[in-house]
Amino acid sequence: MSTVDEISLDGNAIVYCQGAFNTTYGKTAHGLVRFTRRYKILGVIDDTYAGEDAGQVIDGDPNGIPIYRGLEEALAGNSGQVTHMVMGVAPDGGRLDSASRKAVIQALKKGLNVDSGLHEFLSEDSELMALAQTNGVLIRDVRKPPPRNQLHFFSGCIEQVKSLKVAVLGTDSAVGKRTTAWLLVQGLQKKGIATELIGTGQTAWLQGARFGVLMDALVNDFVTGEIENAVWAAWQQVKPQVIVLEGQGSLMNPAYPGGFELLAAGRPDIVVLQHAPARKEYDGFPGYPMQPLALQISAIEMISNRPVVAVTINHEGLSNEKVPLVCEAITTVTGLPAVDVLLEGAGALIDVVVSHLKTISRNLVHEQEHSNRHA
Repeated sequence: MSTVDEISLDGNAIVYCQGAFNTTYGKTAHGLVRFTRRYKILGVIDDTYAGEDAGQVIDGDPNGIPIYRGLEEALAGNSGQVTHMVMGVAPDGGRLDSASRKAVIQALKKGLNVDSGLHEFLSEDSELMALAQTNGVLIRDVRKPPPRNQLHFFSGCIEQVKSLKVAVLGTDSAVGKRTTAWLLVQGLQKKGIATELIGTGQTAWLQGARFGVLMDALVNDFVTGEIENAVWAAWQQVKPQVIVLEGQGSLMNPAYPGGFELLAAGRPDIVVLQHAPARKEYDGFPGYPMQPLALQISAIEMISNRPVVAVTINHEGLSNEKVPLVCEAITTVTGLPAVDVLLEGAGALIDVVVSHLKTISRNLVHEQEHSNRHA
């Protein structure tokens, strides 16, 4: 995935998310509805919200992407335009249930390409592959790991990278890390600051991230090397001023512990922490209470020796009116700026990152002047 090639539109897609839209299991669909360079999204399948606008459902902001009851209705509503069905569900374990498999079969019979980020590889299902071949379409399993002879081991080349590296980590899984990372990238780019996202999961790939790695598709020995190589490749090929690393899971999540590899191998200069204040237990795991925010910040800073500079919140379970009060309370407890980037925009977060970019830029100038004097 580590490439500078421009992402061209793969086609017009319907996103399958039956029974999962507007839940944490629909996070891939949510990402595609909000933004993707890889597809033109024509609709979402989930009969729970049939007839509604996808943007309105997840963000309260209509975006013209309709939700359909099923594939037949979606195809009828788009008169021959659809070329792909993308699996937008992200169930625990990444397995294909019977209803989803029937939907894939239906899509292949209708002559649609199928892209999947599940751990269960559709391209290894003989019935599905036979249908794809008969109908002249493709199945792509984006979580299939590359051949091991193409993988990288950590080498230390990360030290060559002079970009400001920002890790967007989270206090839980499915908490909004990727969305915040994209909004930060896009906001910095609008200010004329060259910025690249390092995607670390299947959804970022489906959205068209130019650099990255699918962390949970790799043998553990190569995870840090692939993270390092993705960051180094972005630096070598486009020299961005800022590199934003998308987090996965959370340090203390019992099922999806993540962030250690990004801190160790990505060597971020600063960390932004995404948090859902209304969550009391880890998502999908009742009986496992989330550790306090202050403790999670301390753990990140102890492991990385780098500062958490802002808290970005996920407003699930909160009224819009309560969000400013929650942000104020977080700032009081942590001393850090807190912002809901979906409701308030990423402006305050961008200001924080820009202040650190100025600091690192000054340090680079001083290093260069020192090097010149002693050349």
